[in-house]
Amino acid sequence: MTTVEPLGAVRERVLSSLRQEIIAGRLLPGDRLVERELAERFGVSRVPVREAIRALVAEGFVLFETPRRTVVRRLTPTDVAELFELREALEVYATGLAAQRATRADLAELEELLDRAAAATSADDAEAITDINTRFHNRILAMAGNSLLISVMEPVDGRLRWLTRQNEEWPQLLAEHRELYAAIASGDRELARAHALAHVQANYRSTVRHLFGDTDTDTASQANANATANSGSGSGSGSEGEA
Repeated sequence: MTTVEPLGAVRERVLSSLRQEIIAGRLLPGDRLVERELAERFGVSRVPVREAIRALVAEGFVLFETPRRTVVRRLTPTDVAELFELREALEVYATGLAAQRATRADLAELEELLDRAAAATSADDAEAITDINTRFHNRILAMAGNSLLISVMEPVDGRLRWLTRQNEEWPQLLAEHRELYAAIASGDRELARAHALAHVQANYRSTVRHLFGDTDTDTASQANANATANSGSGSGSGSEGEA
């Protein structure tokens, strides 16, 4: 007897696959998502594909350029700045809590992730590095022991992984994570917070360089302020094209 996969499960399978393709760079900014083509590729009807695309729009991965044209979103400087502002606000706080509350088991798990990240870095495996680094940060968030922090970060987790994939300075990222681990293991809350802030800001600068070229912006907050000021001093044409 053939088992029929529930529609919700089909939708989640298509959604997860498309999300991962965007994060990994197999679907690039500006690439078009066509319901008919995706339904054929996944061997499903167009209904779960349509629902998956709508979910990706809500998550910030794709947008409707027109009612009939859906494309992978092009990240703007403001998009990047806002996401890193959120990281500054929440990850720094969470890392301080993690330093206070970490158990030996927690630290051993972080060490294991660092070992796996080192192996992936040596192999230049970008997809594995992105996955492991995400697990590293998620583990720190869990160590903070604050369920509200986790619930606030969850809706943007995918976009943060997407941004992590943009930073290809892998050896530097590994070195920063090792320093962050040492600060957490020390149990010093303020030291951990300082390292977390430095890490987020360095990651922001690397991401901006990769996406937009060299800038003289030092922090996410300053970048967003600049972007807002620039948008308010434009020519007033009314056009809202993407950067």
